[in-house]
Amino acid sequence: MYKIPSYLPRSHFIRPQQTINKLTALEKFVGSIFSFPALLWVSRLRPYKTMLPIVHAYDGICAAYDDAQLKTHARYLGSKLRQNGFSTNLVAETFSLVREAAGRSLGLYHFDSQLIGGLALFYGHVAEMQTGEGKTLTATLPAATAALAGVPVHVITVNDYLAKRDAEEMLPVYQFLGLSVGCVVQGMSLDERKLAYSCDVVYCTNNELVFDYLKDQIALKSNKSSLKLHSERLKGNNNAASDVMLRGLHYAIVDEADSVFMDEATTPLIISATLKGNDEEAGVYRQAIDIASSFIEGQDFTLDLASRKVSLTPQGEERARKLSEDFGPFWSGRVRRLELVSNALSAIRLFERDHHYLLRDGKIEIIDEHTGRVMPDRSWEKGLHQLIEIKEGCEISPPRETLEKISYQRFFRMYHHLAGMTGTAAEVRSELWSIYKLPVVTIPTHKPSRRSNVGVQLCKTSEAKWMAVVSSLETHFAQDRSVLVGTGSVATSELLSEKLKAHNIPHKLLNAKQDALEAKVIANAGQSGQITIATSMAGRGTDIKIDETCASAGGLHVLLTELHDSSRIDRQLEGRCARMGDCGSTETIVAVDDPIMKNNSNAIWKLLSLLRFSESLNNKLGFWIMKRVQKSIEKNHERVRAQLLKHDEHKDELLAFSGKSL
Repeated sequence: MYKIPSYLPRSHFIRPQQTINKLTALEKFVGSIFSFPALLWVSRLRPYKTMLPIVHAYDGICAAYDDAQLKTHARYLGSKLRQNGFSTNLVAETFSLVREAAGRSLGLYHFDSQLIGGLALFYGHVAEMQTGEGKTLTATLPAATAALAGVPVHVITVNDYLAKRDAEEMLPVYQFLGLSVGCVVQGMSLDERKLAYSCDVVYCTNNELVFDYLKDQIALKSNKSSLKLHSERLKGNNNAASDVMLRGLHYAIVDEADSVFMDEATTPLIISATLKGNDEEAGVYRQAIDIASSFIEGQDFTLDLASRKVSLTPQGEERARKLSEDFGPFWSGRVRRLELVSNALSAIRLFERDHHYLLRDGKIEIIDEHTGRVMPDRSWEKGLHQLIEIKEGCEISPPRETLEKISYQRFFRMYHHLAGMTGTAAEVRSELWSIYKLPVVTIPTHKPSRRSNVGVQLCKTSEAKWMAVVSSLETHFAQDRSVLVGTGSVATSELLSEKLKAHNIPHKLLNAKQDALEAKVIANAGQSGQITIATSMAGRGTDIKIDETCASAGGLHVLLTELHDSSRIDRQLEGRCARMGDCGSTETIVAVDDPIMKNNSNAIWKLLSLLRFSESLNNKLGFWIMKRVQKSIEKNHERVRAQLLKHDEHKDELLAFSGKSL
């Protein structure tokens, strides 16, 4: 556990962050052994279960205080933590204090499962807590304990909606303890961000946090060393420190940890400056689109849909050379020419509107494939963004120059103390250890799960699938059930919406185009007879509360209509129902020609061959093949993350040799 430096008062915390150390071969081997789900997970829980009686031993003492006395006791414990560090008894007493504060301010006392989860977070683990087990409330235990000790805490989640919601809901707990809470979301000014980051506990998204860190790196220029900043401050020069927003990378609790640490890890975070564009460069991109539009698949290029790569054939290379002979100096170099044509082919063949991006107000807006949300002010690099703008007939945005760049893998490993929580960590527990040195602890549920699985229906075509989906929705609507329908993209959500309108089935739609209505749609999604069509936006962190009529009819029904690239996204959608002991059910209706299968022609052939057998055999074996395809995609993503990490570490070695740093 990170300890507060005794030689620095709290006001002198100036951007401390730890040096990244690679895992040794022995550590990776030990991590691989501990990655097996059934191996030694009980032994990891044992220390925290042992601490439970110690926590509860202080419950009577805290409960006996009135509000004023409890707040005084919070200040006393804070001073003891700063003086003596995080001893077992002090941590247990502080947890009991936070539990009592939550009970008085919110009417919610932490369950034992949440106390165990809080201890796992406090001591630097990833707590795998099932969906609906109250991770938001659990995070207040370690966050408040560290904040009372004077350590700045970042509680990080995947989108602005969750960051704002969690900060507002948990604010009374922190205020009761005398702690300040900040929230950083899109659209805030520099002064607002500085004020938020100066609070004891800051709720923010991973994107906003990392970009603010990069902006600080740019503002500091050559004064990035914490010791150098401190020496400048001792000399009376406070200008450098006053320009930055963050107080350092002290203590992070990452909600939806697998999404942040894994799914987002393949995309580097880049701060760039807009350069002055010119007509000649825009003309080059148009020429590239013209050339790519005339190319024939299989003859001039090949597509690997599984890995999303374009490869020019020798014939395609020669054709690109001939077609560009009179296009000027931009096209004279072979490497530059092939990159332009390959990117243009990617823009045309691999990136689809309403799946990978939206066209809104004449601009291209990127959709995060993992969260289903729009990422404003983000753009693809190497001219890809401009090529897609030409493809869609938009005004071409000016080129950009990279100022600072970092990967999530590098950024989060610089925290002195790191922990995470999620409902879906089992699939990536080995990676979490090998990259971040974070062991996974599976937390027992407070109540037994009452989720039932209706089963899987495999259809021969997409049209047959949608007919089956409509039929299922009609049945559940008649039963006064609320239904959440998970779709793979904006386009498919809108397609299903049109089909439901044709059958006069009332429903609500939630995708990247309706992001402003998210809170309202989610608030009503648990009402009896309510059907909600949603992308993965309705997955992680979404709490759908069902009414009494819906509960008596069987609870929320989750219907998956496509498999995503990651099984964890599917599990998150299923986790919206049957939360905290409620009843609920899940169902899967998919088709042979779904997008996940189109990218694997061999798997489609296997599925088609199964159609000669019985329907039950089709469902079982066919769905098994689809899951295997999904697993191969996950493995490919894992390889990409490993390559990115290797590249990061190699760059570290080169920069260390040169005496520079990232």
